[in-house]
Amino acid sequence: MRSSVRAAALLLTVVATGYLLQAGGISNASPPPRVPPIAVEIFNFKSPSSEHEYFVTRLQVIPTGRQIITLPILMYHYVRQPPSMRTDLLGYKLSVSPADFAAQMAWLSLHGYHPVDFNDVRAYFAGAAPLPAKSVVITLDDGYADLYTAAYPILAARGFKAVAYIVSGFVGRSAYATAEQIVQMDRNGIEIASHTVDHADLARSSFASTKRELVESKRWLEHLLGHPVLDFAYPSGQFNAQVVAEVKQAGYDTAVTTMSSVDHSVADRYLWTRIRVGGGESMADFTHNLGSPMPTTTITALDIESPDIALPPISRPTHPRPR
Repeated sequence: MRSSVRAAALLLTVVATGYLLQAGGISNASPPPRVPPIAVEIFNFKSPSSEHEYFVTRLQVIPTGRQIITLPILMYHYVRQPPSMRTDLLGYKLSVSPADFAAQMAWLSLHGYHPVDFNDVRAYFAGAAPLPAKSVVITLDDGYADLYTAAYPILAARGFKAVAYIVSGFVGRSAYATAEQIVQMDRNGIEIASHTVDHADLARSSFASTKRELVESKRWLEHLLGHPVLDFAYPSGQFNAQVVAEVKQAGYDTAVTTMSSVDHSVADRYLWTRIRVGGGESMADFTHNLGSPMPTTTITALDIESPDIALPPISRPTHPRPR
């Protein structure tokens, strides 16, 4: 079997411009960072006088060192045929049809967007890895059954990552995803995050109730998945200063709201904003809300394959191994 020697010549334009500053890490408990697959150009040639084969890959990336990043975090709930506006206005506003969801994912793919998860964002802010050009985070709240039956197949077909905020106490109930489905998604590109035990309004909950909602949801999901769960979403976007403090105390690394913006930093990582994608939204509105992509630079990587020497591959696994 052919083995490979990977000589990665990362010729970063950012070295000249001084962008490779080491930004402070978000958390020491973060999973191992990884670079998403973002190759845009590959050249392959073999020297006639050698058995070595050479591969040159050019990658468009967002160089590390930015303290504030422009990163659309999309917020979905149901991926289903929307109910009637007249009989269920709230359900309508929370529902995107599978056809519209597929069309939106197709648009992102066609226009060069790269879905990432919060492990990738952690690695970026830690200075460990760049983000791919036109990064976007796709989040889906609550863990409804259609997360698995409708959204997941569409995402998987395109190799897209996403983040699913799961209400742990609802897992396995009618109309919600099962534990087995959540594990399968976790192993195949969907980062599983916490959304409390009972979808409680934490801003109106007692101290003891808030702590239980945060700690027990995290503990249950970590036991199910076998690895840390570091990210959180406030149910219905409700929070106050005490709730934010308890989210930190519970061991979460980030938390998202329902407030709208595309700009994020490490300092505000417990109040990250999202872009709501709701029922009846036009494609023009969807694309407009993504904002303007961040400037990129080009990395050139050289891989040299040899039949003689075996070294560990340069690429990292798609998912951190369970601990």
